[in-house]
Amino acid sequence: MKYRRLGAAGLKLSELSLGAWVTYGGQVGEEVATKCMSAAFELGVNFFDNAEGYAHGNAETVMGNVIRKLGWRREDVVVSSKVFWGGKGPNDEGLSRKHIYEACRNSLRRLQLEYLDLFFCHRPDSTTPIEETVRAMDDLVHQGRILYWGTSEWSAADIMRAYALARELGLTPPQMEQPQYNMLHRDRVEKEYLPLYREIGLGTTTWSPLASGLLTGKYNDGVPPNSRAALEGYGWLKDHVITPENIGRVKRLVPVAKELGCTMAQLAIAWARRNDNVSTVITGATTPEQVRENMAALDFVGSIDDGVAQRIEDILMNRPDESIGD
Repeated sequence: MKYRRLGAAGLKLSELSLGAWVTYGGQVGEEVATKCMSAAFELGVNFFDNAEGYAHGNAETVMGNVIRKLGWRREDVVVSSKVFWGGKGPNDEGLSRKHIYEACRNSLRRLQLEYLDLFFCHRPDSTTPIEETVRAMDDLVHQGRILYWGTSEWSAADIMRAYALARELGLTPPQMEQPQYNMLHRDRVEKEYLPLYREIGLGTTTWSPLASGLLTGKYNDGVPPNSRAALEGYGWLKDHVITPENIGRVKRLVPVAKELGCTMAQLAIAWARRNDNVSTVITGATTPEQVRENMAALDFVGSIDDGVAQRIEDILMNRPDESIGD
């Protein structure tokens, strides 16, 4: 495992990391989460991602219990959470000062931690002034509750507004963004954020390198009954991700993976890892075996040379006009 700086920050994250979305407190319980997190940690993973909205807070409870059970040194791990979806009350959602403060306090309680390394604004909030959000995040930094703050799925324009406001007011600026990034979802990371890497040193903790499982090839012949797309509330995957066009792309990528001697999942993760502006690729897993397979993708990063990369581009046919070189 190698470690990359979080953009211009001094913090170093494992190039692959482990997230709790969908799985912890939902698909898997504490026993399985313990095995998965332990396997990842043994392979060098130091970043573990979470959010108040994952399994209605249960994902944080599970992760906190696992960290305490395994007895890890706090210095050895980087733990994140995100604020936006905290409940059904009028002040339980969004990025108001009140909800940001309470979400952070509740996340720390569930995770059994004194501070968060990273705290993300999980989505933009059109009902709250950006200045209010920036000031609230700066307060948490000065209180020692968080070390770095950032955004998730914000536009480049809104990130720059928050950054400029912070600089103008002498406040802590956003350091990182958590966008979706994979072979089928590229424009934001490769084009929209391009000026931000150069101008403000934006770091990225990208999610869904497997496009919710599509890039593993498991949907090539239909939707398996135990897959994420079969879960209640995930019908959008069938409508917007598991499309005939995308399945056709995956089927054409399978021979490339076979020639490299890796699985489709490993090819997809290795491809995402090649982007120099990706600080870490967040992976997910429901078994320790899956964790080990995902981490083994690092063995194939070097196999994606210019020729292989071009073959992949010829299959995908979705490279942004001004995308980043390797």
